[in-house]
Amino acid sequence: MSLICKSIVNSQIFQRVIILTILLAGVVVGVQTFKGFASENAEVLNILDTVILTIFVIEAALKIIAKGNRPFDYFKNPWNVFDFTIVAACLLEPMIHVGGDFLPVLRLARILRVLRLVSAIPKLQLLVSCLLRSLPSMFYVSILLFLLFYIYGTMAVFLYSENDPIHFRNLQTSILSLFRVVTLEDWTDVMYINMYGSDQYGYSTKDLTQWTPKSSASPLGASLFFVSFVLIGTMIVLNLVIGVIMNSMDESNTEMKIKQELLRRKINPEPLRDGIYDLHLQMEKLSGEMEVIKKLLEEKESKHSS
Repeated sequence: MSLICKSIVNSQIFQRVIILTILLAGVVVGVQTFKGFASENAEVLNILDTVILTIFVIEAALKIIAKGNRPFDYFKNPWNVFDFTIVAACLLEPMIHVGGDFLPVLRLARILRVLRLVSAIPKLQLLVSCLLRSLPSMFYVSILLFLLFYIYGTMAVFLYSENDPIHFRNLQTSILSLFRVVTLEDWTDVMYINMYGSDQYGYSTKDLTQWTPKSSASPLGASLFFVSFVLIGTMIVLNLVIGVIMNSMDESNTEMKIKQELLRRKINPEPLRDGIYDLHLQMEKLSGEMEVIKKLLEEKESKHSS
């Protein structure tokens, strides 16, 4: 029985049916946001919703049965846990009679069914695992970005709070305004206010009356301040983020290739090909270690020469 279920689960037809069901679930949820259409076709939508949920339940049951004598191995895969949680929440919704603010939260499980597309498509799994793998490095990039915002935000309060109190009256407003600048959302308007003075650019008569700024023009200083912030914030930091994600993508690709190779060996072992592949991996590892040793020797020689 477990072998039959395993062959069904691993078949391309089954996987395509699941992908189409997930897409249909997304369409049904989207249609339900049009209240007029949803009320007129409530019966059809309920039938479709029941069919979709039934297919998901059958999928989970087949995957659990496919594990044979070890059904709990199904829950060792995080994607399976994610799928099972969403299906369980959808099953509980009509059984639990709750009202108030909790019911919409429970119904969010229907929307989350669309996310099952990630677990159904291996390439999307690779992308998500890549993003998760990059989180530790992204943490340090975030610290660097925070320091950049904090330093420039403090400088902006000292330099431009009197001329431009709308954007730089205090530290928190200054950081928020710099976030607008780094997203390139009309950032030149903020720069021009401080280049030409608030009485010449950007401030209406109402703003001048409400905020009573002390207008002062700083063409060179403001241009250097904002252009340097945009260059550092958007170019350098953005490239750091892209570099971290690309590095994680390479690691995730390598990990997936190894998993695919191990799976192939179980299904169709080829001793000669397997030996060559292992030798190739060992050579790559040895090459990396040699590069590290070379750099250490170069550093040691430079210290001795100095």
